[in-house]
Amino acid sequence: MAFTGFKVYDRRRLMLRTMCFLCAFFAWTIAVSAQQAEATPPPENDPNSPVRIKTDLVTLTLTVTDVYGRYVMGLGKNAFTVVDNNQEQDITFFSDTDAPVSLGILFDVSGSMGGEKIVKARKALARFISTSHPSDEYFLIAFNNRAQLLLDRTRDGDAVLQKLTLVTPKQNTALYDAVYLGLERVTRGSHQKRALLIISDGQDNSSRYNFGEVRRLMKESDVITYAVGIIDSGDAGSQVGMQGQAFLDELTSVTGGKSFYPTSDVELDEIFDRISIELRHQYSIGYTPKDFQPDGKWRKVKVKVKPPRGLPRLTVRSRDGYYATAADTR
Repeated sequence: MAFTGFKVYDRRRLMLRTMCFLCAFFAWTIAVSAQQAEATPPPENDPNSPVRIKTDLVTLTLTVTDVYGRYVMGLGKNAFTVVDNNQEQDITFFSDTDAPVSLGILFDVSGSMGGEKIVKARKALARFISTSHPSDEYFLIAFNNRAQLLLDRTRDGDAVLQKLTLVTPKQNTALYDAVYLGLERVTRGSHQKRALLIISDGQDNSSRYNFGEVRRLMKESDVITYAVGIIDSGDAGSQVGMQGQAFLDELTSVTGGKSFYPTSDVELDEIFDRISIELRHQYSIGYTPKDFQPDGKWRKVKVKVKPPRGLPRLTVRSRDGYYATAADTR
């Protein structure tokens, strides 16, 4: 079927249809009418782990936006090109459905999150949960001087929020340990799509793991990561604040996610709205590398997207590679 054009839906119609009350962040979301390739289901035993490969199927989560930052859906498989280890690959799995996600929520309850910061963060998280996919499952980890799993695999968003009302901000910050624990738990989730949401100022002064160890694990895990940096205006330009921001930026970028730094209560709500929308407007693709060798080496991946005729330049965001380790035969 030939491409017949695209429709631009105004933001208010889209939000009423999908998330009821979202407001004022995006003016439009684009839906492209293009030929759809028939989705190929993944193998029954595929654990969807393209970083530390359990099989030789590599899967990627893609976020596509236009020059205005609007999410673009409706593209077909042929719009994407994947280059792995400098070789173009054949895409064998493709989906653009609104799939549920296994989501690890890492919530900073250290002393630096005291006062209104934690109250506002809880409120914004409640807004996020209310607009998420109804089949999403949550893992809740709170952390101060140690990381603690408060809820393990639940679809009850109210239970997540209730748990957070019982914690009091205090002590130091073991953010690296929380990320490590979050990855370990969320990779056991029941959904193929997995993500982390970090709510913190990015500071760490109490972890057993270091930055390099956590970064390596992020690159070994097929878990897209988002961070909301709750940073005081006084800390924004300080060395501590800049270090925290650099940490969050690095961790999210290597997974194909993104970090955000709200400067007002309104912006905080809008950011959680944006993350919720993004998780529900993504593509999943899979391929088997043509020259795969389980040698443990880093393989660089580049994804390109070609817009249909008449559509402006598009940008695709995903993680940029994986470690090619031996298949897990357990």
